[in-house]
Amino acid sequence: MRSGRLAVAAACLTVLALGGCKKQSASSEPAQQFTTIDWASAGTIQGTVHYSKTPPKPVQIDMNQDPACTLGPALYSEQYVVGKDGGFANVFVSIKDGLGNKVYAAPTTAVDIDQKGCRYVPHVVGAMAGQAVRFTNSDPTMHNIHMVPTVQGNQAVDVSQPPAGGPQTPQDERRFAKPELMMPVRCNNHPWMQAFINVSANPFFAVSGTGGHYTIKGVPPGTYTMEADQEVAGAKTATVTVPAKGTVTVDFSY
Repeated sequence: MRSGRLAVAAACLTVLALGGCKKQSASSEPAQQFTTIDWASAGTIQGTVHYSKTPPKPVQIDMNQDPACTLGPALYSEQYVVGKDGGFANVFVSIKDGLGNKVYAAPTTAVDIDQKGCRYVPHVVGAMAGQAVRFTNSDPTMHNIHMVPTVQGNQAVDVSQPPAGGPQTPQDERRFAKPELMMPVRCNNHPWMQAFINVSANPFFAVSGTGGHYTIKGVPPGTYTMEADQEVAGAKTATVTVPAKGTVTVDFSY
């Protein structure tokens, strides 16, 4: 037995002399290489989303089924939020194609969706694949977060949250692995509540705000296909060329 151990030790010493007696790595997979934004040459895409027709009149929502929901101001439908000059809010605008093999790391900060006044705030959000989406309940009533993704690899969600900002738990955050646009979020307790999560493969996106305006910064110079997506009106695309350190305007019209 002793002679056998001595033989093994001698063999290892021989290997060390030739280049090292190494322990095999647990994984031979190379580390993911992420692209970083070069702010010295990056450009900006900005624009306005317009709704050119007469928008449907907002409908007041009857929330009497839950007295806690009637404590705040009246709630109106959010499918079409159009300003006086036709600016279309809550439209998700992003770079759809043109980045080639560039891969960007997901932000470590979470995207927040609050349940406040018996509505989801904000109504539309964007997040990168792998970025946390965090849910909070600020209302004095029980809420529910229910999502059924259509893209394989994104897990369904159906959890409830206690009233008035109960203790945060891991189930209050979700990460989605695959890009998916206009993923609906609903509350089983209050059927009028609805929001939309847009999961992007890259960090170049924005949601149009009041007046329909949006801005996307940090875009590398190049030619891209842009996409605007709205929960009811659907998608629009446009081609844009972004110069180094330049700003270009891309407007969308519905």
